[in-house]
Amino acid sequence: MADYHRGPVLLRGKNVPTTTTTGRLLQEQDAPDWLHEDPWRVLRIQSEFVEGFGALAEIGPAISVFGSSRSKPGSWDYDAAVEVGKRLVEEGYAVITGGGPGVMEAANKGANEAGGLSVGLGIELPFEQGVNEYVNLGLQFRYFFARKTMFVKYAQGFIVLPGGFGTFDELFEALTLVQTRTITRFPIVLVGHAYWDGLINWVRDVVAEDGKISPTDLDLIHVTDDLDDAMSHVIAHASTTEAQA
Repeated sequence: MADYHRGPVLLRGKNVPTTTTTGRLLQEQDAPDWLHEDPWRVLRIQSEFVEGFGALAEIGPAISVFGSSRSKPGSWDYDAAVEVGKRLVEEGYAVITGGGPGVMEAANKGANEAGGLSVGLGIELPFEQGVNEYVNLGLQFRYFFARKTMFVKYAQGFIVLPGGFGTFDELFEALTLVQTRTITRFPIVLVGHAYWDGLINWVRDVVAEDGKISPTDLDLIHVTDDLDDAMSHVIAHASTTEAQA
């Protein structure tokens, strides 16, 4: 039976809710009760930031690894993520993931088995709960925006393996922050030409061609099939970022 964590509370069976804290926050309000409830939610949101900052402030240099929760052990992207996690630790970095299964679990596994710091930032979802067994520093969030802040604030770079909407959300959040110079120009590496080239081609041939972004914005993304290339790129640029900090 899957464990469901709502903040510090553990729920199982019929006690598992069908909605999430974020969903309830964002749903349309037909009655004025929200005037009395939502201001108090601010304290809960504040607590997530305080707990996150407190837990992660001293983790040292880190790289966030994004990817699908549906990737299975033995698949190329799962195995690649294990290797990525291992190599990052060998280079002196902590590994930050969303703490779930699939690619996230794989990166945490590689980091953990290499003796490094394996961070998992979980999220309250009805169908996907808790952090994987390879996390040795875990946080469980109610709110996506608090969690995404931690991915960016405590990382010096991003490695993105194949994933779905959640991975796209994290990728484009990071790209937007770098493009607008809201954060230092962190390296963003996409692993897997076969998976990512269609997206990159569309961004170049449609989005940039139509003037919606600058052609040079594509330089923010490095796509590769070679893990040696991925690691050397992210580490070289992450080191530059640290030196400028």
